[in-house]
Amino acid sequence: MNTVLSTNLAQTVMIEFQGKQVPTGIYKYPVDSPLHLGEEVVKDDVVANRKVHGGIYKAVYAFSSDDYSYWQELYPELDWQWGMFGENLTMDTLDEGLLYIGDRYRLGECILRVTQPREPCFKLGVRFEDQDILEKFVAHSRPGAYFSVEKTGHVGRGDQLELLSSHPVKVSIKELFDAYYTRPPKKELLERLQAHGALPPKVYKRFFRA
Repeated sequence: MNTVLSTNLAQTVMIEFQGKQVPTGIYKYPVDSPLHLGEEVVKDDVVANRKVHGGIYKAVYAFSSDDYSYWQELYPELDWQWGMFGENLTMDTLDEGLLYIGDRYRLGECILRVTQPREPCFKLGVRFEDQDILEKFVAHSRPGAYFSVEKTGHVGRGDQLELLSSHPVKVSIKELFDAYYTRPPKKELLERLQAHGALPPKVYKRFFRA
């Protein structure tokens, strides 16, 4: 459970969107070697837009393999392989309802902290050849999770997430993702978010603007 099935990297691919050529790292594919997780990026990976990917709070992205069958039924014509959602780490299972912001895990040589869910953008639509997948992704509410890297090192296939410490205020990846698209968010959740203390600054500002 919570075991790495595949490590995935991308090379820069130029895509056309709304008449413009745009670079992307969404086309990730399995590699044979472990990944080196740095503080802000996975070594040898492509992060085309640092405004929305990479950095301390989005250093590595994980997605669950057990969600692939749902999408394969919707898009059977695609060439399916691990990394389809732009994830660096394809896990055998990853329950967003049980992943809590601020929880710390050991994975391989690394220590990771859960930070936030993935939000879909047009580049996911380009890879799936369907921009409607953005709405479907939100409705399905299984976005995968970003982690920060507190201790850098290598992660490879077969490594397992081992919980090291739990944050005292419980806000799951799923709760936060659903709150992104619910207006207004529930008052009780807002109270937990405000008291949390470990939200990425951009996430906090999303709910509590000065």
